[in-house]
Parts: sequence; C-alpha cells; structure tokens
Amino acid sequence: MTIKHILKLCFVLLIVSCNEDYQLTKIKGERLEINETILGDKAIEAYIKPYRENVNKNLDSVIAFAPNTYSKSDGDLNTAIGNLMADAVYSESNPVFYKRTQKNIDFVLLNHGGIRAIISKGNITARTAYQVMPFDNSVVVVALKGKQIIALTQYLAAAKRAHPVSKQFQLTLNKDNTIKQATIKDAQIKLDKTYYLATNDYLYNGGDRMDFFQPNDSLYVLDYKIRNVLIDYFHKIDTLNPQIDNRFIKLKD
Repeated sequence: MTIKHILKLCFVLLIVSCNEDYQLTKIKGERLEINETILGDKAIEAYIKPYRENVNKNLDSVIAFAPNTYSKSDGDLNTAIGNLMADAVYSESNPVFYKRTQKNIDFVLLNHGGIRAIISKGNITARTAYQVMPFDNSVVVVALKGKQIIALTQYLAAAKRAHPVSKQFQLTLNKDNTIKQATIKDAQIKLDKTYYLATNDYLYNGGDRMDFFQPNDSLYVLDYKIRNVLIDYFHKIDTLNPQIDNRFIKLKD
C-alpha cells in the first residue's frame, strides 16, 4: 500500500470517528464542605492581612454615640430609627440635589423592610451603617405631580406600616384608617404641583408594590448610597437623638 493510499484511509477513518454519536451516560458530583478544617494559604493570608486590618479599623472607628437602642418595631406608624433614616437622607441629599438643579427636595420616603438591624446603645461606627443598610440601595429624586402624592398617601394608609418619611411630610389617619390630613412642608397637597420626592432605587423600580412613581416628570440619580448617607450623617451629629413624633399617626378617637 502506498503512502497515498494510507493517507486516504486515515482521512476516511477520521471522518467516520467524528460522526459517531456520543451520549453522556453519567455525571458524578461531590459536595465539598467549606469549614474550619480547610487550611488557608499562609502566603495569601499574609498578603491580605494589612488590607483586612485597615478595613476593620475604618469600619470600627467611633463616629457617633447612641444613648438608647433603636428598633424598627418600637412604633406603630413611625419609629425613631425610621425617622432618623428618612431625615438623614433629606439632610445629606438635599444639598447635592440643590447644587445640581437649584431645587429642593420636598420630602423623603423609604421602606420599613429596608431597615435591616437595630442601632444599639453605645458607640456608633461605620459598621453600624453597613448593618442597618447592607444593600447597595442609592438615593434617587423623582418629580411627581400632586395626584401621585395623593396615591402615595393612600398607599401608606392602606399599608399601615411604619414606612419612614421625613419630617417635611405629615399624614394623619382617622380611627378607621381613612386619611384625615396630608401636608408637605405644612401646606396642603396641590394636585397639579410638581413635588420632588427622594427615595431609593429599589422603591422607584416598584419595590414593596410602590407603583405610584410611574410615570413621572423627571428622575435624578444622585449616585449616593444610603449607607454612605448614614455614615456622613453620623459624622456630623455626634449624639443620636431620634424621636417618635406625629409625622405619620393614627387618631384613637
């Protein structure tokens, strides 16, 4: 057999083998548990140690003090910790918004479920902010007409939860949960007026079934994470003093 014939035969065998129909018959898996018995790489540990220590030092540096413990379950329709968060978003975000637009935020709305931890009595650190707000939610400002703000008040009345609102907004419910009064900066809500509401991107996108943000006149993304808002706020106030007040209440009689 000549070289030419041998090459032709090899080519034919190659074509035939490529056309064979292979079937996967078995997959074998194994669970590898990650626990304290797994030894770390000493070289890697030595490399990251100074970075870890620096991060922990920054997170654990004292920046404020809490004279009491604050929980999102300490009130019916407004809580001290919720009021603190909403007021912090207003005070820290409004200068940013004004600098960009020459307009002021009218009020802030956040969500009760977004408060993920208590603020314990004692020293406040940056780590506290990460515990209270571990998510990457950021502040957005939405331009809404008064009729959408009315829908917002109806949502809050029906939800009957302590969704945080800033002190510029006041909502009073009757005993039967109907709305007795709703004001923004001590003024009645005007249906055709444009209001600038600060919230977080999760709620803007329909979180907690808050669908009253759509449609809207404008959206302003501040690129300001809420936990960074809290850290900046803690740096400024020294001692926390949030209170349960009358911004969102229900009358008993």
